[in-house]
Amino acid sequence: MELNPERLYYSISEVAEMLGTSQSQIRFWEKEFDLLKPKKNKKGNRQFTADDIQMLKMIHHLVKDQGYTLQGANEKIKSELKLEKKRIDVIDTLKNLKSFLVELKEGID
Repeated sequence: MELNPERLYYSISEVAEMLGTSQSQIRFWEKEFDLLKPKKNKKGNRQFTADDIQMLKMIHHLVKDQGYTLQGANEKIKSELKLEKKRIDVIDTLKNLKSFLVELKEGID
């Protein structure tokens, strides 16, 4: 699932699907990382913005891919927030490019 620039909010289930993780994992990270503060609607459902999703991607990358502890990831994000955002953007761009190239190759075959 890709982010739609016209959409303001995403549900926790949509975010979990984007990240390939569980909703409980996202709720846990929300408690552990002060920079992650999704809005809640009147029913108490979390509403994630594109910035929240970017932050979650960063957390996911550091904890799951890089092997950081939660404390280590928290410190890394706070100290290198801009650099990490750029890295995640590059990774997303490369993943999209790879998907495009795979589709293109399948179209040629």
